[in-house]
Amino acid sequence: MRRKILDLLHDSPLITRFLSTPSPWWLVLMADLIFVALSCLATFTFNPEPQDRFLGWWGSALAQSIVVFTVYAVLMMVTRTFRYIVRLSVVEDMYRVVALTVSASAVLAVTSMVTAFAFGAPYFNLWNIFVIGLLSFSLMMFSRLGIKYIYRQFTANGIQRRRVIVLGSTVDSFAFASALLNEPAGIYKPVALLSLSSDSLPATINGLPLFPYSPDTIKEIFDTYKCDTLMFPSAQLKFMRSGVADVFLKHHIRLLVFNQIKEFDDKGGKSVSSSVRDIHIEDLLCRDVIQADTTEVEQVLRGQVVMITGAAGSIGSEIVNQVAALRASEVVLVDQAETPMHELQLAMEANHPEIKMHLFVGDVANPARMEQAFMRYRPRYVFHAAAYKHVPMMERNPSEAILTNVFGTKNLADLAVKYKVEKFVMISTDKAVNPTNVMGASKRIAEIYVQSYFYHLRHISDNGSTRFITTRFGNVLGSNGSVIPLFRRQIEQGGPVTLTHRDIIRYFMTIPEACSLVLQAGTMGQGGEIFIFDMGQPVKIYDLATRMISLSGLRPGEDIEIIETGLRPGEKLYEELLNDKELTMTTRNNKIMIAKVRVYDYDEVQRHLETLRELTTEGEYHDIVAEMKRMVPEYKSQNSVWASIDKEISKTEVINEIPR
Repeated sequence: MRRKILDLLHDSPLITRFLSTPSPWWLVLMADLIFVALSCLATFTFNPEPQDRFLGWWGSALAQSIVVFTVYAVLMMVTRTFRYIVRLSVVEDMYRVVALTVSASAVLAVTSMVTAFAFGAPYFNLWNIFVIGLLSFSLMMFSRLGIKYIYRQFTANGIQRRRVIVLGSTVDSFAFASALLNEPAGIYKPVALLSLSSDSLPATINGLPLFPYSPDTIKEIFDTYKCDTLMFPSAQLKFMRSGVADVFLKHHIRLLVFNQIKEFDDKGGKSVSSSVRDIHIEDLLCRDVIQADTTEVEQVLRGQVVMITGAAGSIGSEIVNQVAALRASEVVLVDQAETPMHELQLAMEANHPEIKMHLFVGDVANPARMEQAFMRYRPRYVFHAAAYKHVPMMERNPSEAILTNVFGTKNLADLAVKYKVEKFVMISTDKAVNPTNVMGASKRIAEIYVQSYFYHLRHISDNGSTRFITTRFGNVLGSNGSVIPLFRRQIEQGGPVTLTHRDIIRYFMTIPEACSLVLQAGTMGQGGEIFIFDMGQPVKIYDLATRMISLSGLRPGEDIEIIETGLRPGEKLYEELLNDKELTMTTRNNKIMIAKVRVYDYDEVQRHLETLRELTTEGEYHDIVAEMKRMVPEYKSQNSVWASIDKEISKTEVINEIPR
């Protein structure tokens, strides 16, 4: 009979829709008020005891029922017992119903005490108050438990669910596990809870066994419950980053993260399962997420005209988004990539319709075109992110690296001074430190130019001029052409995952983190500084690959093969943020430091740049790279055809430095 009833429930579209969406709040409120009315009716029917001897009609059972009903209705609005999703209700819901009945009973008892003092007799019989409260509480809780039972039976009928274990012994974890169990057409079935405390004793909560977390018993627990998936709340990401995630991945346990219970949709628009997602490699950075203070940045940029070059790129587009969020009055987007610019325009129109956007398609290496942008929009602040960044590509095309990374930067820097830009922030790279490739060397030359230009201008004039600031950081997670999107595509295609060397390590930072620090460094900079960021501990790329494969539910070396392809031209095993001769100074943000670097003589820099310009025009790559090495004596090629030039360059040919 029970099975037939459940089958009928599943076959009814009306019942299915009713059971699969949360009840509207007004319906819960109405039901609770009906329960109070029924409690009053039952109580006064069997034990009326009206007080009409001193209050007339107001002492009748009907009047008392109206008073009780009104008190409960008002306190329901205060305690908001009707706002919980009934099918998710657990401990919190019971707390609120208890608070409602206790507070209502207390109000009614106080009322009786007042009437007893004023008229010599209590308005309510205290026994009636207790019975009404007990009946109301029982009816409200039994109705909720009944609905939860129906949900559970309805959802368990004929549905194959993925067995999961939920991490955490907090109320959020309990509530989420219960919500998954009660979700119609749900896809997950919690079978146990895993306590974060290793001292916890095994127990059962809400029908689910609770086990203490211990790396030694993980495999046994998951095998016992025939489960290969762990769910954990987003609040525990920091705990998972501490190396705990690797414990689960070692045993090939899939990791899923869920939002806190307060973030669930209570309007029926989303299912509980929709708050669950796969954990991303970005979530497992071996450090806390960097939080930059945007207060000062907003004060500086609000109402200003801001230009971002390379605006359609990974870094540039995030700077655009953050600058718009900080309420700049106008944002000038400069890039030569037509389609990404169009996509960026659509995104900004949707997300920041209040900001005036100017799309300017052009190449930073074209001085005439860039001057049109400065002349037309007169920016107050410039964030220069346009650059060629792919090491192997620039190793094969050094002239393009010079044209864009060096002379593109020079064009913009010269125009910034001409059009009285207040601050010019250049985005550099850790590959500019002790460069081993053309790309890194070209960025170091750009650094040298803007820094020497600033000190040159300060030397010839005490008047305020454009302040040039440089920021350096390492790889950003998820940027165009970076290793993580590559690995993700290779895993989706079934492998193999390719990396250049098993021992290669890199610093990583998320795009929003990097851009927020760029904005803050640009705000605090006074000119001439090269800011570097604390990027935490470097990550071994091989470990990154194995983690990503494991996070996909696959086994490294078995399901997905990892292949070493050999270092690419110009690539080194590790990156640096400072070279051996450089020191750092602290700033008010402990994640941002200032590199104490040597400053080059501006006139000599100009002379070398003129030579580079001529060589670029002639297109002789050997001579271009040789001149780059004269400008950047620490530039030593690795795994590159240009390594032979290092022996040709005399130490006396390198550029001189000047004191600041």
